[in-house]
Amino acid sequence: MVLKLPEKIRSFRKQRSLTQEQLAEVLGVTVGAVYKWEAGLSVPELAMLVELADFFDTSVDVLLGYEMKDNRLEAAVQRLKEYRHNKDAAGLPEAEKALKKYPNTFEVVYNSGVLYQMLGLERHDKRLLSRALELLKASVRLLSQNEDPKISELSICGNLAETYIALGEEEQAVDLLRRNNAGGLYSGLIGLTLASGCGRPEEAEPFLSDALLDDLASLVRVITGYVNVYFERKDYVSARMLLQWGIGVFAGLRKEERVNFLDKMAGVFLVCLAQAQLGTKDRDAAAESLRAAKKLAERFDSAPNYEVDALLFVMPKERTSVHDDLGESAAESVRTTVFSFPDGELSALWKE
Repeated sequence: MVLKLPEKIRSFRKQRSLTQEQLAEVLGVTVGAVYKWEAGLSVPELAMLVELADFFDTSVDVLLGYEMKDNRLEAAVQRLKEYRHNKDAAGLPEAEKALKKYPNTFEVVYNSGVLYQMLGLERHDKRLLSRALELLKASVRLLSQNEDPKISELSICGNLAETYIALGEEEQAVDLLRRNNAGGLYSGLIGLTLASGCGRPEEAEPFLSDALLDDLASLVRVITGYVNVYFERKDYVSARMLLQWGIGVFAGLRKEERVNFLDKMAGVFLVCLAQAQLGTKDRDAAAESLRAAKKLAERFDSAPNYEVDALLFVMPKERTSVHDDLGESAAESVRTTVFSFPDGELSALWKE
């Protein structure tokens, strides 16, 4: 419920071109009383509210500026999400009201928990974080109601772990994450917590190594996806920037000039970069990128290396290699990519 009495009195008074003194005289009150009403420092008594409404030819509820909030479930959940987005602590009492009304509804319990967690992390407030833990744990028990594919027991596990860490309970966080680290989902957070919160860097390193490899695989997919988007839009400037950045990341992971499996992917990216350079009418740069792709492919094929320890910062617990779907050789993957572009300009340049 929202009341706007001060604004309403002021608005109605000005509509009638009255000063505060004139309104006070009409109502038989002091100027100070009118001033306090409009400043929100005091509220007229009920009889005076009725007299004000009568004088302004309106109803008491309009004079109050009474607005009933929509407290239906969907609206309540949406408000909780907006409070979280705005980092607004005013959402905490609203969350408690919603929890009283919908104590066994997943969306209310989960979104209230995440709101408490976000504000608790930002303010380093253990009271808020403890309430977040309570609500997030309760939301797991209500997961059968969840219809959001982005939320699962695994994702809530991450929320819980972050909250434990903020509360100084790192060991409990690591234990929880290890039990829920399907597909290495939380390897990075486990490694970080072991290294910084638990003081066990040796134990942290394999987790960080696994996380780096997973992130590299994800990065390749993201860059490839974006490049396809940009080529479809003919946004060759964005494609150039993204590909140059990705190729630079790969180069930064090179260990002592050793050949590594990223060289094969970098060759493909260099070909795509050449196509983007042609799109921006930079034929000389495209030719240089094709020469670099050919040289890199030949270098890789002369001594193929798919071992992950060929990269900086990667220290697997056991001997590990990777695979790809680019072709049997780097030269094949480069050539296939060159001739995959339908306009023929890149393949003509390649032949030159």
